[in-house]
Amino acid sequence: MSVAAPPPAPATGRAGRNLPVAIGVGLGMGAAVLVPLYTVKSLFIGVLVAAIATGLWELDRVLRARGLRPPFVPLLIGAVSTIVLAYLRGTDALAVAALLTALAVVLWRLGDGGPGFVPDVSAALFELAYVPVLAAFAALLLVPADGSRRVTVFIATVVCSDVGGYAAGVVAGRHPMAPSISPKKSWEGFAGSALACAVAGVLFLPLLLHGTWWQGVVYGLAVVVSATVGDLGESMVKRDLGIKDMGSVLPGHGGLMDRLDSLLPTAPVAYLVLSAFVPPH
Repeated sequence: MSVAAPPPAPATGRAGRNLPVAIGVGLGMGAAVLVPLYTVKSLFIGVLVAAIATGLWELDRVLRARGLRPPFVPLLIGAVSTIVLAYLRGTDALAVAALLTALAVVLWRLGDGGPGFVPDVSAALFELAYVPVLAAFAALLLVPADGSRRVTVFIATVVCSDVGGYAAGVVAGRHPMAPSISPKKSWEGFAGSALACAVAGVLFLPLLLHGTWWQGVVYGLAVVVSATVGDLGESMVKRDLGIKDMGSVLPGHGGLMDRLDSLLPTAPVAYLVLSAFVPPH
Protein backbone atom coordinates (compact mmCIF):
# COMPACT_ATOMS: atom_id res chain seq x y z
CA MET A 1 0.00 0.00 0.00
CA SER A 2 1.54 3.29 -1.06
CA VAL A 3 1.51 6.36 1.09
CA ALA A 4 0.79 9.67 -0.58
CA ALA A 5 3.73 12.02 -0.54
CA PRO A 6 3.21 15.21 1.45
CA PRO A 7 2.61 18.34 -0.62
CA PRO A 8 5.76 20.32 -1.38
CA ALA A 9 6.52 23.17 0.97
CA PRO A 10 6.16 26.63 -0.50
CA ALA A 11 9.36 27.97 -2.01
CA THR A 12 11.21 30.30 0.29
CA GLY A 13 14.33 32.34 -0.14
CA ARG A 14 17.30 32.58 2.18
CA ALA A 15 15.42 35.21 4.16
CA GLY A 16 12.83 32.55 5.07
CA ARG A 17 10.02 34.15 3.06
CA ASN A 18 7.78 32.80 0.33
CA LEU A 19 9.37 34.90 -2.41
CA PRO A 20 6.64 34.74 -5.11
CA VAL A 21 3.96 35.66 -2.57
CA ALA A 22 6.17 38.42 -1.14
CA ILE A 23 6.71 39.89 -4.61
CA GLY A 24 2.99 39.80 -5.37
CA VAL A 25 2.08 41.50 -2.10
CA GLY A 26 4.85 44.06 -2.66
CA LEU A 27 3.46 44.94 -6.09
CA GLY A 28 -0.01 45.28 -4.60
CA MET A 29 1.31 47.67 -1.94
CA GLY A 30 3.09 49.66 -4.63
CA ALA A 31 -0.15 50.09 -6.56
CA ALA A 32 -1.99 51.10 -3.37
CA VAL A 33 0.56 53.89 -2.92
CA LEU A 34 1.07 55.08 -6.51
CA VAL A 35 -2.57 55.26 -7.64
CA PRO A 36 -3.71 57.78 -4.99
CA LEU A 37 -0.37 59.55 -5.12
CA TYR A 38 -0.86 60.49 -8.78
CA THR A 39 -4.62 60.93 -8.80
CA VAL A 40 -5.92 62.69 -5.65
CA LYS A 41 -3.05 63.55 -3.33
CA SER A 42 -5.24 63.70 -0.24
CA LEU A 43 -6.15 60.04 -0.80
CA PHE A 44 -2.50 59.18 -0.20
CA ILE A 45 -2.84 60.73 3.26
CA GLY A 46 -5.73 58.33 3.83
CA VAL A 47 -3.53 55.39 2.80
CA LEU A 48 -0.76 56.68 5.07
CA VAL A 49 -3.14 57.06 8.02
CA ALA A 50 -4.50 53.53 7.49
CA ALA A 51 -0.99 52.08 7.32
CA ILE A 52 0.12 53.89 10.47
CA ALA A 53 -3.02 52.91 12.36
CA THR A 54 -2.39 49.27 11.43
CA GLY A 55 1.27 49.52 12.39
CA LEU A 56 0.37 51.07 15.75
CA TRP A 57 -2.13 48.28 16.38
CA GLU A 58 0.52 45.63 15.64
CA LEU A 59 3.08 47.28 17.90
CA ASP A 60 0.54 47.86 20.66
CA ARG A 61 -0.56 44.22 20.49
CA VAL A 62 2.93 42.81 20.99
CA LEU A 63 3.63 45.28 23.82
CA ARG A 64 0.44 44.25 25.60
CA ALA A 65 1.43 40.61 25.22
CA ARG A 66 4.48 41.49 27.35
CA GLY A 67 2.34 42.94 30.13
CA LEU A 68 2.40 46.63 29.15
CA ARG A 69 -0.76 48.76 28.91
CA PRO A 70 -0.05 51.80 26.73
CA PRO A 71 -3.21 53.91 26.28
CA PHE A 72 -4.19 53.08 22.71
CA VAL A 73 -7.23 55.31 22.17
CA PRO A 74 -5.52 58.69 22.69
CA LEU A 75 -2.48 57.36 20.88
CA LEU A 76 -4.50 56.41 17.80
CA ILE A 77 -6.45 59.69 17.74
CA GLY A 78 -3.22 61.64 18.20
CA ALA A 79 -1.47 59.65 15.46
CA VAL A 80 -4.18 60.46 12.92
CA SER A 81 -4.21 64.11 14.00
CA THR A 82 -0.43 64.42 13.80
CA ILE A 83 -0.28 63.14 10.22
CA VAL A 84 -3.29 65.10 8.95
CA LEU A 85 -2.22 68.36 10.61
CA ALA A 86 1.32 67.95 9.31
CA TYR A 87 -0.09 67.77 5.79
CA LEU A 88 -2.48 70.68 6.28
CA ARG A 89 -0.43 73.03 8.50
CA GLY A 90 3.23 71.99 8.37
CA THR A 91 5.94 71.29 10.92
CA ASP A 92 4.62 73.54 13.69
CA ALA A 93 1.29 71.73 13.69
CA LEU A 94 3.13 68.39 13.68
CA ALA A 95 5.03 69.37 16.83
CA VAL A 96 1.94 70.71 18.63
CA ALA A 97 -0.12 67.61 17.76
CA ALA A 98 2.62 65.29 18.99
CA LEU A 99 2.98 67.20 22.28
CA LEU A 100 -0.79 67.23 22.86
CA THR A 101 -0.92 63.50 22.13
CA ALA A 102 1.83 62.85 24.68
CA LEU A 103 -0.12 64.88 27.27
CA ALA A 104 -3.33 63.01 26.48
CA VAL A 105 -1.53 59.68 26.91
CA VAL A 106 -0.25 60.69 30.35
CA LEU A 107 -3.67 61.94 31.50
CA TRP A 108 -5.47 58.87 30.16
CA ARG A 109 -3.09 56.52 31.95
CA LEU A 110 -3.43 58.53 35.18
CA GLY A 111 -7.17 57.96 34.99
CA ASP A 112 -6.68 54.20 34.73
CA GLY A 113 -4.73 54.11 37.99
CA GLY A 114 -2.99 51.00 39.23
CA PRO A 115 0.68 50.06 39.04
CA GLY A 116 2.87 50.26 35.95
CA PHE A 117 2.33 53.94 35.15
CA VAL A 118 5.93 54.67 34.12
CA PRO A 119 6.47 51.63 31.83
CA ASP A 120 3.01 52.05 30.25
CA VAL A 121 3.51 55.74 29.47
CA SER A 122 7.06 55.08 28.27
CA ALA A 123 5.77 52.40 25.89
CA ALA A 124 3.10 54.76 24.54
CA LEU A 125 5.58 57.60 24.01
CA PHE A 126 7.88 55.16 22.21
CA GLU A 127 4.99 54.19 19.91
CA LEU A 128 4.18 57.87 19.31
CA ALA A 129 7.71 58.86 18.40
CA TYR A 130 8.49 55.72 16.42
CA VAL A 131 5.41 55.50 14.22
CA PRO A 132 3.20 58.59 13.65
CA VAL A 133 5.78 61.32 14.30
CA LEU A 134 8.27 59.81 11.84
CA ALA A 135 5.50 59.00 9.35
CA ALA A 136 4.26 62.60 9.44
CA PHE A 137 7.39 63.61 7.50
CA ALA A 138 6.06 61.58 4.56
CA ALA A 139 2.98 63.82 4.69
CA LEU A 140 5.26 66.87 4.70
CA LEU A 141 7.02 65.54 1.60
CA LEU A 142 3.67 65.51 -0.20
CA VAL A 143 2.79 69.16 0.48
CA PRO A 144 4.70 70.98 -2.35
CA ALA A 145 3.45 71.06 -5.92
CA ASP A 146 5.95 68.33 -6.81
CA GLY A 147 5.12 66.41 -3.64
CA SER A 148 4.01 63.28 -5.45
CA ARG A 149 7.43 63.02 -7.08
CA ARG A 150 9.18 63.68 -3.75
CA VAL A 151 7.27 60.85 -2.08
CA THR A 152 8.05 58.61 -5.06
CA VAL A 153 11.77 59.35 -4.76
CA PHE A 154 11.62 58.66 -1.01
CA ILE A 155 9.79 55.33 -1.23
CA ALA A 156 11.54 54.09 -4.38
CA THR A 157 15.01 54.70 -2.93
CA VAL A 158 14.13 52.78 0.23
CA VAL A 159 12.82 49.93 -1.93
CA CYS A 160 16.13 49.98 -3.83
CA SER A 161 17.95 49.70 -0.50
CA ASP A 162 15.91 46.63 0.44
CA VAL A 163 16.24 44.97 -2.97
CA GLY A 164 19.93 45.76 -3.37
CA GLY A 165 20.70 44.52 0.12
CA TYR A 166 18.69 41.34 -0.34
CA ALA A 167 20.27 40.50 -3.71
CA ALA A 168 23.84 41.19 -2.59
CA GLY A 169 23.28 39.34 0.67
CA VAL A 170 21.93 36.25 -1.07
CA VAL A 171 24.70 36.19 -3.68
CA ALA A 172 27.73 37.22 -1.64
CA GLY A 173 26.74 37.61 2.00
CA ARG A 174 29.57 36.24 4.14
CA HIS A 175 30.32 38.68 6.94
CA PRO A 176 27.49 39.37 9.42
CA MET A 177 26.89 43.03 10.08
CA ALA A 178 25.16 42.70 13.47
CA PRO A 179 24.91 38.97 14.28
CA SER A 180 23.40 39.50 17.74
CA ILE A 181 20.57 41.61 16.25
CA SER A 182 19.98 40.40 12.68
CA PRO A 183 22.11 37.35 11.79
CA LYS A 184 21.18 37.42 8.09
CA LYS A 185 22.20 41.03 7.51
CA SER A 186 25.71 41.16 6.07
CA TRP A 187 28.25 43.82 5.17
CA GLU A 188 28.07 42.61 1.59
CA GLY A 189 24.32 43.22 1.68
CA PHE A 190 24.91 46.70 3.07
CA ALA A 191 27.31 47.39 0.20
CA GLY A 192 24.63 46.25 -2.26
CA SER A 193 22.11 48.57 -0.58
CA ALA A 194 24.55 51.49 -0.75
CA LEU A 195 25.24 50.91 -4.45
CA ALA A 196 21.55 50.56 -5.28
CA CYS A 197 20.62 53.71 -3.34
CA ALA A 198 23.42 55.76 -4.92
CA VAL A 199 22.33 54.67 -8.41
CA ALA A 200 18.71 55.39 -7.54
CA GLY A 201 19.63 58.86 -6.30
CA VAL A 202 21.63 59.61 -9.45
CA LEU A 203 18.61 58.64 -11.55
CA PHE A 204 15.72 59.99 -9.51
CA LEU A 205 16.90 63.42 -8.42
CA PRO A 206 17.83 64.73 -11.89
CA LEU A 207 14.87 63.07 -13.63
CA LEU A 208 12.09 63.77 -11.13
CA LEU A 209 13.24 66.75 -9.07
CA HIS A 210 15.74 68.57 -11.30
CA GLY A 211 18.62 67.98 -8.88
CA THR A 212 22.19 67.13 -9.76
CA TRP A 213 23.87 63.75 -9.93
CA TRP A 214 26.13 64.40 -6.93
CA GLN A 215 23.13 65.43 -4.85
CA GLY A 216 21.59 62.12 -5.84
CA VAL A 217 24.64 60.25 -4.56
CA VAL A 218 24.58 62.08 -1.23
CA TYR A 219 20.84 61.56 -0.90
CA GLY A 220 21.16 57.85 -1.72
CA LEU A 221 23.91 57.32 0.86
CA ALA A 222 21.88 59.17 3.51
CA VAL A 223 18.93 56.91 2.76
CA VAL A 224 20.93 53.70 3.00
CA VAL A 225 22.18 54.69 6.45
CA SER A 226 18.75 55.60 7.80
CA ALA A 227 17.06 52.58 6.19
CA THR A 228 19.66 50.21 7.63
CA VAL A 229 19.38 51.79 11.08
CA GLY A 230 15.60 51.42 10.86
CA ASP A 231 15.86 47.78 9.84
CA LEU A 232 18.32 46.96 12.61
CA GLY A 233 16.34 49.00 15.13
CA GLU A 234 13.15 47.07 14.52
CA SER A 235 15.10 43.80 14.58
CA MET A 236 16.42 44.77 18.01
CA VAL A 237 12.91 45.54 19.23
CA LYS A 238 11.60 42.21 17.94
CA ARG A 239 14.52 40.31 19.47
CA ASP A 240 13.92 42.04 22.79
CA LEU A 241 10.24 41.10 22.62
CA GLY A 242 11.03 37.54 21.52
CA ILE A 243 9.08 37.60 18.24
CA LYS A 244 9.95 37.00 14.59
CA ASP A 245 7.40 39.32 12.97
CA MET A 246 5.29 42.18 14.26
CA GLY A 247 2.21 40.59 12.68
CA SER A 248 0.91 38.50 9.81
CA VAL A 249 -1.37 40.81 7.81
CA LEU A 250 0.92 40.75 4.75
CA PRO A 251 1.59 37.24 3.37
CA GLY A 252 5.27 36.77 2.65
CA HIS A 253 6.17 39.94 4.56
CA GLY A 254 4.89 39.48 8.12
CA GLY A 255 3.28 42.52 9.67
CA LEU A 256 2.93 45.98 8.22
CA MET A 257 5.48 47.27 10.71
CA ASP A 258 7.95 44.82 9.17
CA ARG A 259 7.60 46.80 5.91
CA LEU A 260 7.62 50.22 7.57
CA ASP A 261 10.83 49.63 9.53
CA SER A 262 13.11 51.17 6.89
CA LEU A 263 10.63 53.79 5.71
CA LEU A 264 9.84 55.40 9.05
CA PRO A 265 13.31 56.68 10.03
CA THR A 266 14.06 57.55 6.41
CA ALA A 267 11.04 59.87 6.06
CA PRO A 268 12.59 62.76 8.08
CA VAL A 269 15.97 62.18 6.41
CA ALA A 270 14.42 62.36 2.94
CA TYR A 271 12.42 65.45 3.91
CA LEU A 272 15.47 67.31 5.23
CA VAL A 273 17.90 66.31 2.45
CA LEU A 274 15.47 66.91 -0.40
CA SER A 275 14.37 70.25 1.10
CA ALA A 276 18.02 71.34 1.24
CA PHE A 277 19.01 70.10 -2.24
CA VAL A 278 15.84 70.84 -4.22
CA PRO A 279 13.81 73.38 -2.19
CA PRO A 280 10.09 73.34 -3.00
CA HIS A 281 8.86 76.30 -5.02
